[in-house]
Amino acid sequence: MKNPWWKEAVFYQIYPRSFCDTSGNGIGDLEGIRSKLDYLHWLGVDALWISPFFSSPMRDYGYDVSDYCGVDPLFGNGDSFRQLINDAHARGLRIIIDWVPNHSSDQHPWFIDARKDRNSRCRGWYVWRDGSPDQPPNNWRAAFSDRPAWTWDAHSQQWYLHLFLAEQPDLNWSNPELVAEMMDTLRYWLDLGVDGFRMDVIHCIGKDPALPDVPQAVAKIPYCALNDHESTHQHLQSIRSLLESYPGDRVMVGEVFLLNARQVAAYYGQDDELQMCFNFLPLFTSWDAVAWRERIDEVNTLFLQQGHWPTWALSNHDQPRHRTRYGGSEHRARAAAFLLLALPGTPFLYAGEELGLEDAEVPIDARVDPGGRDGCRAPIPWSAEPPYGWKQHDNWLPWPPDRGERNPEVQQASDTSILQLYRSLLAARRNHASLRSGSFEWMPSSKGILFWKRELAGDFCYLAINFSDQPQRLQYEGALRVELSSQRTNEGFGESPGMLAPDEALLLIPKKD
Repeated sequence: MKNPWWKEAVFYQIYPRSFCDTSGNGIGDLEGIRSKLDYLHWLGVDALWISPFFSSPMRDYGYDVSDYCGVDPLFGNGDSFRQLINDAHARGLRIIIDWVPNHSSDQHPWFIDARKDRNSRCRGWYVWRDGSPDQPPNNWRAAFSDRPAWTWDAHSQQWYLHLFLAEQPDLNWSNPELVAEMMDTLRYWLDLGVDGFRMDVIHCIGKDPALPDVPQAVAKIPYCALNDHESTHQHLQSIRSLLESYPGDRVMVGEVFLLNARQVAAYYGQDDELQMCFNFLPLFTSWDAVAWRERIDEVNTLFLQQGHWPTWALSNHDQPRHRTRYGGSEHRARAAAFLLLALPGTPFLYAGEELGLEDAEVPIDARVDPGGRDGCRAPIPWSAEPPYGWKQHDNWLPWPPDRGERNPEVQQASDTSILQLYRSLLAARRNHASLRSGSFEWMPSSKGILFWKRELAGDFCYLAINFSDQPQRLQYEGALRVELSSQRTNEGFGESPGMLAPDEALLLIPKKD
Protein backbone atom coordinates (compact mmCIF):
# COMPACT_ATOMS: atom_id res chain seq x y z
CA MET A 1 0.00 0.00 0.00
CA LYS A 2 1.17 3.50 -0.80
CA ASN A 3 1.98 5.60 2.24
CA PRO A 4 -0.14 8.68 2.93
CA TRP A 5 1.74 11.77 1.82
CA TRP A 6 2.47 13.00 5.36
CA LYS A 7 4.46 9.87 6.23
CA GLU A 8 7.07 10.65 3.58
CA ALA A 9 6.94 14.46 3.77
CA VAL A 10 9.34 16.90 5.36
CA PHE A 11 7.42 19.75 7.00
CA TYR A 12 8.73 23.30 7.29
CA GLN A 13 7.33 25.43 10.11
CA ILE A 14 6.76 29.11 9.40
CA TYR A 15 6.15 31.61 12.19
CA PRO A 16 4.46 34.28 10.04
CA ARG A 17 5.46 37.35 12.08
CA SER A 18 9.13 36.49 11.59
CA PHE A 19 9.31 35.03 8.10
CA CYS A 20 9.10 37.88 5.57
CA ASP A 21 7.49 41.33 5.63
CA THR A 22 6.08 42.82 2.44
CA SER A 23 3.89 45.55 3.97
CA GLY A 24 6.66 47.56 5.66
CA ASN A 25 5.31 47.36 9.21
CA GLY A 26 8.16 45.18 10.52
CA ILE A 27 5.90 42.13 10.86
CA GLY A 28 5.94 39.18 8.45
CA ASP A 29 2.77 38.47 6.48
CA LEU A 30 1.07 35.94 4.21
CA GLU A 31 2.28 37.71 1.07
CA GLY A 32 5.80 37.36 2.48
CA ILE A 33 5.33 33.61 2.71
CA ARG A 34 3.93 33.51 -0.83
CA SER A 35 6.95 35.45 -2.10
CA LYS A 36 9.29 32.72 -0.80
CA LEU A 37 7.48 29.68 -2.19
CA ASP A 38 10.05 29.29 -4.97
CA TYR A 39 12.81 29.22 -2.34
CA LEU A 40 10.99 26.55 -0.35
CA HIS A 41 10.40 24.50 -3.48
CA TRP A 42 14.11 24.85 -4.36
CA LEU A 43 15.06 23.76 -0.84
CA GLY A 44 13.05 20.58 -1.29
CA VAL A 45 10.55 20.54 1.57
CA ASP A 46 7.15 19.00 0.97
CA ALA A 47 4.73 20.78 3.28
CA LEU A 48 4.41 24.02 5.24
CA TRP A 49 3.06 24.36 8.75
CA ILE A 50 1.97 27.97 9.18
CA SER A 51 1.62 29.18 12.76
CA PRO A 52 -1.43 31.36 13.62
CA PHE A 53 -2.39 34.24 11.37
CA PHE A 54 -5.96 34.52 12.68
CA SER A 55 -7.64 37.64 14.05
CA SER A 56 -6.19 38.23 17.49
CA PRO A 57 -5.40 40.91 20.09
CA MET A 58 -1.90 39.34 20.05
CA ARG A 59 -1.53 38.87 23.79
CA ASP A 60 -0.05 35.45 22.92
CA TYR A 61 0.81 36.38 19.34
CA GLY A 62 -2.04 34.64 17.58
CA TYR A 63 -2.67 31.78 20.00
CA ASP A 64 -5.38 34.01 21.50
CA VAL A 65 -7.90 33.80 18.67
CA SER A 66 -10.74 36.30 18.35
CA ASP A 67 -12.04 34.90 15.03
CA TYR A 68 -11.24 31.31 14.06
CA CYS A 69 -12.15 31.98 10.42
CA GLY A 70 -10.62 35.42 10.03
CA VAL A 71 -7.18 36.59 8.91
CA ASP A 72 -5.71 39.32 11.08
CA PRO A 73 -5.06 42.50 9.05
CA LEU A 74 -1.42 42.36 10.19
CA PHE A 75 -0.99 39.35 7.92
CA GLY A 76 -3.33 40.15 5.05
CA ASN A 77 -6.87 38.98 4.40
CA GLY A 78 -8.85 36.01 3.16
CA ASP A 79 -7.74 36.60 -0.42
CA SER A 80 -4.09 36.59 0.72
CA PHE A 81 -4.54 33.14 2.17
CA ARG A 82 -6.40 31.82 -0.87
CA GLN A 83 -3.61 33.03 -3.15
CA LEU A 84 -1.01 31.48 -0.86
CA ILE A 85 -2.63 28.06 -0.75
CA ASN A 86 -3.27 28.04 -4.50
CA ASP A 87 0.32 29.01 -5.31
CA ALA A 88 1.71 26.50 -2.83
CA HIS A 89 -0.38 23.68 -4.27
CA ALA A 90 0.72 24.65 -7.77
CA ARG A 91 4.31 23.97 -6.64
CA GLY A 92 3.41 20.67 -5.00
CA LEU A 93 3.66 22.11 -1.48
CA ARG A 94 1.02 21.09 1.04
CA ILE A 95 -0.17 23.47 3.76
CA ILE A 96 -1.30 22.75 7.30
CA ILE A 97 -2.33 25.51 9.66
CA ASP A 98 -2.56 25.91 13.41
CA TRP A 99 -5.88 25.29 15.11
CA VAL A 100 -6.26 26.46 18.70
CA PRO A 101 -9.11 24.43 20.24
CA ASN A 102 -8.39 24.68 23.98
CA HIS A 103 -8.99 28.40 24.41
CA SER A 104 -10.06 31.55 22.62
CA SER A 105 -9.20 35.18 23.20
CA ASP A 106 -11.22 37.03 25.81
CA GLN A 107 -12.04 39.37 22.90
CA HIS A 108 -13.76 36.61 20.93
CA PRO A 109 -17.48 37.39 20.48
CA TRP A 110 -18.28 34.14 22.26
CA PHE A 111 -16.53 35.18 25.45
CA ILE A 112 -17.81 38.73 25.26
CA ASP A 113 -21.30 37.24 25.19
CA ALA A 114 -20.46 34.73 27.94
CA ARG A 115 -19.41 37.53 30.31
CA LYS A 116 -22.70 39.42 29.98
CA ASP A 117 -24.51 37.29 32.52
CA ARG A 118 -24.94 33.71 33.65
CA ASN A 119 -27.82 33.11 31.25
CA SER A 120 -26.18 34.35 28.07
CA ARG A 121 -26.11 32.08 25.02
CA CYS A 122 -22.37 31.38 25.16
CA ARG A 123 -21.99 31.16 28.94
CA GLY A 124 -21.70 27.38 28.87
CA TRP A 125 -19.11 27.50 26.10
CA TYR A 126 -16.46 28.32 28.75
CA VAL A 127 -15.60 26.80 32.12
CA TRP A 128 -17.10 28.70 35.06
CA ARG A 129 -17.25 27.85 38.76
CA ASP A 130 -18.76 29.43 41.86
CA GLY A 131 -16.62 30.48 44.78
CA SER A 132 -15.37 33.45 46.71
CA PRO A 133 -13.01 36.06 45.22
CA ASP A 134 -10.19 35.01 47.53
CA GLN A 135 -10.24 31.25 46.84
CA PRO A 136 -9.88 29.76 43.32
CA PRO A 137 -11.84 26.54 42.66
CA ASN A 138 -8.71 24.36 42.68
CA ASN A 139 -4.90 24.51 42.78
CA TRP A 140 -4.25 24.35 39.02
CA ARG A 141 -1.51 26.71 37.80
CA ALA A 142 -1.49 28.72 34.59
CA ALA A 143 1.34 28.64 32.07
CA PHE A 144 3.69 31.64 31.73
CA SER A 145 3.37 32.51 35.42
CA ASP A 146 3.11 31.08 38.91
CA ARG A 147 -0.50 32.18 39.15
CA PRO A 148 -3.77 30.25 39.45
CA ALA A 149 -5.40 29.03 36.25
CA TRP A 150 -8.50 30.97 37.29
CA THR A 151 -9.66 34.58 37.09
CA TRP A 152 -12.50 36.05 39.13
CA ASP A 153 -15.18 37.79 37.06
CA ALA A 154 -16.60 40.44 39.35
CA HIS A 155 -19.57 41.15 37.08
CA SER A 156 -21.02 37.63 37.22
CA GLN A 157 -19.42 36.60 40.52
CA GLN A 158 -17.79 33.44 39.17
CA TRP A 159 -14.33 32.17 38.30
CA TYR A 160 -13.40 31.23 34.73
CA LEU A 161 -10.67 28.75 33.81
CA HIS A 162 -7.62 29.60 31.68
CA LEU A 163 -4.68 27.21 31.46
CA PHE A 164 -2.67 30.00 29.84
CA LEU A 165 -3.13 33.78 30.09
CA ALA A 166 -6.20 35.29 31.73
CA GLU A 167 -6.90 36.69 28.24
CA GLN A 168 -7.16 33.10 26.94
CA PRO A 169 -10.26 31.57 28.59
CA ASP A 170 -10.61 27.81 28.16
CA LEU A 171 -13.38 26.51 25.93
CA ASN A 172 -15.78 23.98 27.42
CA TRP A 173 -15.62 20.88 25.23
CA SER A 174 -18.30 19.16 27.30
CA ASN A 175 -20.80 21.61 25.75
CA PRO A 176 -22.25 20.16 22.48
CA GLU A 177 -22.98 23.61 21.01
CA LEU A 178 -19.36 24.67 21.48
CA VAL A 179 -18.13 21.43 19.92
CA ALA A 180 -20.36 21.97 16.89
CA GLU A 181 -19.03 25.50 16.44
CA MET A 182 -15.43 24.34 16.65
CA MET A 183 -16.05 21.59 14.13
CA ASP A 184 -17.43 24.24 11.78
CA THR A 185 -14.17 26.18 12.05
CA LEU A 186 -12.35 23.08 10.80
CA ARG A 187 -14.79 22.74 7.90
CA TYR A 188 -14.18 26.35 6.91
CA TRP A 189 -10.45 25.84 6.38
CA LEU A 190 -10.84 22.36 4.91
CA ASP A 191 -13.22 23.78 2.33
CA LEU A 192 -10.54 26.34 1.43
CA GLY A 193 -8.17 23.46 0.72
CA VAL A 194 -5.83 23.19 3.69
CA ASP A 195 -4.18 19.79 3.92
CA GLY A 196 -4.54 19.47 7.66
CA PHE A 197 -3.96 21.05 11.03
CA ARG A 198 -1.38 21.32 13.74
CA MET A 199 -3.62 21.19 16.81
CA ASP A 200 -2.43 23.36 19.68
CA VAL A 201 -2.29 21.69 23.15
CA ILE A 202 -4.94 19.29 21.89
CA HIS A 203 -4.59 17.05 24.96
CA CYS A 204 -6.10 19.81 27.10
CA ILE A 205 -9.56 20.03 25.52
CA GLY A 206 -11.01 17.27 27.69
CA LYS A 207 -10.96 17.92 31.44
CA ASP A 208 -12.12 16.07 34.51
CA PRO A 209 -15.53 17.66 35.24
CA ALA A 210 -14.82 17.38 38.96
CA LEU A 211 -11.82 19.74 38.51
CA PRO A 212 -9.88 18.03 41.33
CA ASP A 213 -6.76 19.45 42.94
CA VAL A 214 -3.49 18.01 41.73
CA PRO A 215 -1.07 16.48 44.27
CA GLN A 216 1.16 18.98 46.02
CA ALA A 217 4.24 17.34 44.50
CA VAL A 218 3.24 18.66 41.07
CA ALA A 219 1.17 21.67 42.11
CA LYS A 220 3.76 24.14 40.77
CA ILE A 221 3.74 22.59 37.28
CA PRO A 222 1.44 24.38 34.80
CA TYR A 223 -1.67 22.27 34.46
CA CYS A 224 -1.40 22.27 30.68
CA ALA A 225 1.54 19.87 31.12
CA LEU A 226 -0.48 17.58 33.42
CA ASN A 227 -3.97 17.41 31.92
CA ASP A 228 -4.58 13.96 30.44
CA HIS A 229 -8.31 13.18 30.60
CA GLU A 230 -10.00 10.31 28.81
CA SER A 231 -12.76 12.51 27.35
CA THR A 232 -10.25 14.03 24.91
CA HIS A 233 -10.03 10.76 23.00
CA GLN A 234 -13.71 10.80 21.97
CA HIS A 235 -13.30 14.34 20.69
CA LEU A 236 -10.24 13.30 18.68
CA GLN A 237 -12.14 10.42 17.13
CA SER A 238 -14.88 12.82 16.01
CA ILE A 239 -12.34 15.24 14.57
CA ARG A 240 -10.57 12.40 12.76
CA SER A 241 -13.87 11.32 11.23
CA LEU A 242 -14.49 14.84 10.00
CA LEU A 243 -11.07 15.06 8.34
CA GLU A 244 -11.50 11.64 6.76
CA SER A 245 -14.76 12.79 5.17
CA TYR A 246 -12.63 15.07 2.98
CA PRO A 247 -10.48 13.79 0.09
CA GLY A 248 -6.71 13.93 -0.02
CA ASP A 249 -5.45 12.41 3.24
CA ARG A 250 -6.01 15.49 5.41
CA VAL A 251 -3.75 15.20 8.44
CA MET A 252 -4.06 16.07 12.12
CA VAL A 253 -0.79 16.64 13.99
CA GLY A 254 -1.24 17.07 17.71
CA GLU A 255 0.73 19.13 20.17
CA VAL A 256 0.51 16.80 23.16
CA PHE A 257 2.81 18.55 25.60
CA LEU A 258 3.20 15.70 28.04
CA LEU A 259 6.84 14.83 28.71
CA ASN A 260 6.04 11.15 28.99
CA ALA A 261 6.20 9.33 25.67
CA ARG A 262 3.89 6.54 26.86
CA GLN A 263 1.16 9.07 27.62
CA VAL A 264 1.69 10.79 24.27
CA ALA A 265 1.40 7.49 22.39
CA ALA A 266 -2.14 7.03 23.72
CA TYR A 267 -3.30 9.97 21.59
CA TYR A 268 -2.88 7.93 18.41
CA GLY A 269 -5.75 5.74 19.65
CA GLN A 270 -6.40 2.68 17.52
CA ASP A 271 -5.44 4.59 14.39
CA ASP A 272 -8.59 6.63 14.91
CA GLU A 273 -7.26 9.73 16.70
CA LEU A 274 -4.16 11.79 15.83
CA GLN A 275 -2.14 10.61 12.85
CA MET A 276 0.98 12.19 14.33
CA CYS A 277 1.91 13.56 17.74
CA PHE A 278 4.74 15.99 18.24
CA ASN A 279 7.67 14.37 20.00
CA PHE A 280 8.97 17.04 22.38
CA LEU A 281 11.64 15.13 24.26
CA PRO A 282 14.31 15.63 21.53
CA LEU A 283 13.99 19.37 22.17
CA PHE A 284 15.36 18.71 25.65
CA THR A 285 17.99 16.10 24.70
CA SER A 286 21.63 17.13 24.92
CA TRP A 287 24.24 16.51 22.20
CA ASP A 288 25.21 13.12 23.57
CA ALA A 289 25.24 9.69 21.93
CA VAL A 290 23.88 7.83 24.97
CA ALA A 291 21.03 10.31 25.46
CA TRP A 292 20.07 10.19 21.81
CA ARG A 293 20.20 6.40 21.64
CA GLU A 294 17.82 6.24 24.60
CA ARG A 295 15.51 8.73 22.92
CA ILE A 296 15.48 6.84 19.61
CA ASP A 297 14.93 3.50 21.35
CA GLU A 298 12.00 4.96 23.25
CA VAL A 299 10.36 6.14 20.04
CA ASN A 300 10.94 2.76 18.39
CA THR A 301 9.39 0.93 21.33
CA LEU A 302 6.43 3.15 22.15
CA PHE A 303 5.58 4.44 18.70
CA LEU A 304 6.90 2.48 15.70
CA GLN A 305 6.50 -0.98 17.21
CA GLN A 306 2.93 -0.09 18.18
CA GLY A 307 2.07 1.07 14.66
CA HIS A 308 2.25 4.80 15.47
CA TRP A 309 4.08 7.15 13.12
CA PRO A 310 6.53 9.40 15.03
CA THR A 311 7.67 12.94 14.39
CA TRP A 312 11.08 14.52 14.90
CA ALA A 313 11.89 18.18 15.54
CA LEU A 314 14.98 19.88 16.93
CA SER A 315 13.65 23.45 17.03
CA ASN A 316 10.34 25.31 17.02
CA HIS A 317 8.74 28.63 17.93
CA ASP A 318 8.52 27.73 21.63
CA GLN A 319 12.06 26.47 22.38
CA PRO A 320 15.60 27.77 21.86
CA ARG A 321 16.99 26.87 18.45
CA HIS A 322 19.00 23.66 18.56
CA ARG A 323 22.21 25.31 17.39
CA THR A 324 21.97 27.61 20.42
CA ARG A 325 21.28 24.63 22.67
CA TYR A 326 24.26 22.77 21.18
CA GLY A 327 26.64 25.55 22.18
CA GLY A 328 26.58 27.47 18.89
CA SER A 329 28.71 24.84 17.16
CA GLU A 330 28.61 24.93 13.36
CA HIS A 331 29.73 21.30 13.16
CA ARG A 332 26.98 20.13 15.51
CA ALA A 333 24.36 22.15 13.65
CA ARG A 334 25.40 20.48 10.39
CA ALA A 335 25.48 16.99 11.91
CA ALA A 336 22.06 17.57 13.49
CA ALA A 337 20.57 17.88 10.01
CA PHE A 338 21.52 14.22 9.38
CA LEU A 339 20.03 13.23 12.73
CA LEU A 340 16.73 14.95 11.99
CA LEU A 341 16.31 13.82 8.40
CA ALA A 342 17.45 10.20 8.64
CA LEU A 343 15.38 8.76 11.50
CA PRO A 344 12.15 6.82 10.87
CA GLY A 345 9.23 9.22 11.05
CA THR A 346 8.27 12.65 9.76
CA PRO A 347 10.76 15.53 10.27
CA PHE A 348 9.67 19.09 11.04
CA LEU A 349 12.16 21.85 10.20
CA TYR A 350 11.78 25.27 11.79
CA ALA A 351 12.31 28.22 9.44
CA GLY A 352 15.93 29.37 9.60
CA GLU A 353 17.19 25.99 10.79
CA GLU A 354 18.50 25.38 7.29
CA LEU A 355 20.57 28.56 7.61
CA GLY A 356 22.16 27.50 10.88
CA LEU A 357 20.54 30.39 12.75
CA GLU A 358 20.97 30.87 16.48
CA ASP A 359 18.59 32.66 18.85
CA ALA A 360 18.69 36.43 18.88
CA GLU A 361 19.89 38.27 21.95
CA VAL A 362 16.79 40.20 22.93
CA PRO A 363 17.26 42.96 25.53
CA ILE A 364 14.84 42.91 28.43
CA ASP A 365 13.12 46.09 27.27
CA ALA A 366 12.56 44.56 23.79
CA ARG A 367 10.98 41.32 24.99
CA VAL A 368 7.32 40.93 24.17
CA ASP A 369 6.40 37.27 24.61
CA PRO A 370 4.70 36.27 27.89
CA GLY A 371 6.60 32.98 27.85
CA GLY A 372 10.03 34.48 27.14
CA ARG A 373 10.36 32.80 23.74
CA ASP A 374 11.48 35.88 21.80
CA GLY A 375 15.00 34.70 20.86
CA CYS A 376 13.90 31.81 18.66
CA ARG A 377 11.32 34.01 16.93
CA ALA A 378 13.73 36.60 15.55
CA PRO A 379 13.15 37.70 11.93
CA ILE A 380 14.60 35.54 9.15
CA PRO A 381 17.27 37.42 7.14
CA TRP A 382 16.98 36.97 3.38
CA SER A 383 19.89 38.99 1.99
CA ALA A 384 23.37 40.08 3.01
CA GLU A 385 22.86 43.83 3.47
CA PRO A 386 20.56 45.69 5.88
CA PRO A 387 17.59 45.50 6.11
CA TYR A 388 18.27 41.89 5.05
CA GLY A 389 15.39 41.54 2.61
CA TRP A 390 12.80 43.19 4.86
CA LYS A 391 11.24 46.60 4.30
CA GLN A 392 12.78 48.37 7.28
CA HIS A 393 15.62 48.09 9.79
CA ASP A 394 13.50 48.03 12.96
CA ASN A 395 11.19 45.02 13.08
CA TRP A 396 9.06 43.54 15.81
CA LEU A 397 12.11 41.72 17.26
CA PRO A 398 15.90 42.17 16.89
CA TRP A 399 17.87 40.26 14.25
CA PRO A 400 19.61 36.95 15.00
CA PRO A 401 23.43 36.79 15.05
CA ASP A 402 25.46 36.66 11.82
CA ARG A 403 22.51 37.71 9.67
CA GLY A 404 24.89 39.07 7.02
CA GLU A 405 26.18 35.53 6.43
CA ARG A 406 23.28 33.32 7.48
CA ASN A 407 20.80 34.20 4.76
CA PRO A 408 19.76 32.55 1.50
CA GLU A 409 21.45 35.13 -0.72
CA VAL A 410 24.89 34.28 0.66
CA GLN A 411 24.35 30.59 1.32
CA GLN A 412 22.78 29.72 -2.01
CA ALA A 413 25.96 31.00 -3.64
CA SER A 414 28.20 28.67 -1.61
CA ASP A 415 28.43 24.97 -2.43
CA THR A 416 29.59 24.21 1.12
CA SER A 417 27.01 26.20 3.10
CA ILE A 418 24.69 24.59 5.63
CA LEU A 419 21.77 25.58 3.39
CA GLN A 420 23.22 23.58 0.50
CA LEU A 421 23.81 20.69 2.91
CA TYR A 422 20.13 20.68 3.91
CA ARG A 423 19.13 20.79 0.25
CA SER A 424 21.39 17.82 -0.50
CA LEU A 425 19.97 15.85 2.43
CA LEU A 426 16.40 16.58 1.34
CA ALA A 427 17.31 15.41 -2.16
CA ALA A 428 18.78 12.23 -0.67
CA ARG A 429 15.46 11.56 1.11
CA ARG A 430 13.66 11.83 -2.22
CA ASN A 431 16.20 9.56 -3.93
CA HIS A 432 16.28 6.88 -1.21
CA ALA A 433 12.97 5.27 -0.28
CA SER A 434 14.71 3.70 2.72
CA LEU A 435 15.22 7.15 4.28
CA ARG A 436 11.54 7.99 3.94
CA SER A 437 9.91 4.80 5.14
CA GLY A 438 12.50 2.04 5.49
CA SER A 439 13.21 -0.19 8.45
CA PHE A 440 15.58 0.86 11.22
CA GLU A 441 18.42 -1.22 12.66
CA TRP A 442 21.26 -0.27 14.98
CA MET A 443 24.73 -1.18 13.74
CA PRO A 444 27.68 -1.93 16.08
CA SER A 445 29.73 1.16 16.85
CA SER A 446 32.29 2.48 19.28
CA LYS A 447 31.50 4.76 22.18
CA GLY A 448 30.38 8.21 21.10
CA ILE A 449 29.07 7.08 17.69
CA LEU A 450 25.51 6.29 16.65
CA PHE A 451 25.40 4.10 13.56
CA TRP A 452 22.20 2.75 12.01
CA LYS A 453 20.84 1.21 8.83
CA ARG A 454 17.68 2.05 6.90
CA GLU A 455 16.42 -0.47 4.34
CA LEU A 456 13.47 -0.77 2.00
CA ALA A 457 13.09 -3.08 -1.00
CA GLY A 458 16.79 -3.34 -1.70
CA ASP A 459 17.57 0.32 -1.04
CA PHE A 460 20.11 0.66 1.78
CA CYS A 461 21.33 3.74 3.62
CA TYR A 462 23.62 3.94 6.62
CA LEU A 463 23.92 6.90 8.98
CA ALA A 464 26.84 7.52 11.30
CA ILE A 465 27.17 10.43 13.71
CA ASN A 466 30.16 11.09 15.92
CA PHE A 467 28.85 12.92 19.01
CA SER A 468 32.27 13.03 20.63
CA ASP A 469 34.98 15.67 20.52
CA GLN A 470 37.56 13.12 19.32
CA PRO A 471 38.09 11.45 15.92
CA GLN A 472 36.50 7.99 15.83
CA ARG A 473 36.96 5.06 13.48
CA LEU A 474 33.81 3.63 11.95
CA GLN A 475 33.93 -0.18 12.02
CA TYR A 476 31.90 -1.98 9.39
CA GLU A 477 32.23 -5.38 7.73
CA GLY A 478 31.56 -4.57 4.12
CA ALA A 479 32.15 -1.87 1.57
CA LEU A 480 30.45 1.49 2.00
CA ARG A 481 30.99 4.80 0.30
CA VAL A 482 30.21 8.30 1.53
CA GLU A 483 27.28 9.91 -0.22
CA LEU A 484 27.11 12.97 2.05
CA SER A 485 29.21 14.32 4.87
CA SER A 486 28.45 17.14 7.26
CA GLN A 487 32.08 18.33 6.98
CA ARG A 488 33.86 16.85 3.96
CA THR A 489 33.74 18.45 0.56
CA ASN A 490 32.77 16.61 -2.60
CA GLU A 491 36.42 15.70 -3.07
CA GLY A 492 36.16 13.31 -0.16
CA PHE A 493 33.04 11.54 -1.39
CA GLY A 494 33.23 8.04 -2.73
CA GLU A 495 35.95 7.02 -0.28
CA SER A 496 35.48 4.46 2.48
CA PRO A 497 34.41 6.27 5.65
CA GLY A 498 37.50 5.53 7.75
CA MET A 499 37.70 8.08 10.54
CA LEU A 500 34.89 10.36 11.56
CA ALA A 501 35.94 13.83 12.65
CA PRO A 502 34.52 15.23 15.90
CA ASP A 503 30.82 16.06 15.46
CA GLU A 504 30.83 14.68 11.92
CA ALA A 505 27.84 12.90 10.36
CA LEU A 506 27.88 10.68 7.29
CA LEU A 507 25.28 9.29 4.93
CA LEU A 508 26.70 6.06 3.51
CA ILE A 509 25.51 3.66 0.85
CA PRO A 510 26.89 0.27 -0.28
CA LYS A 511 29.69 0.38 -2.83
CA LYS A 512 28.79 -0.96 -6.22
CA ASP A 513 30.96 -3.69 -7.70
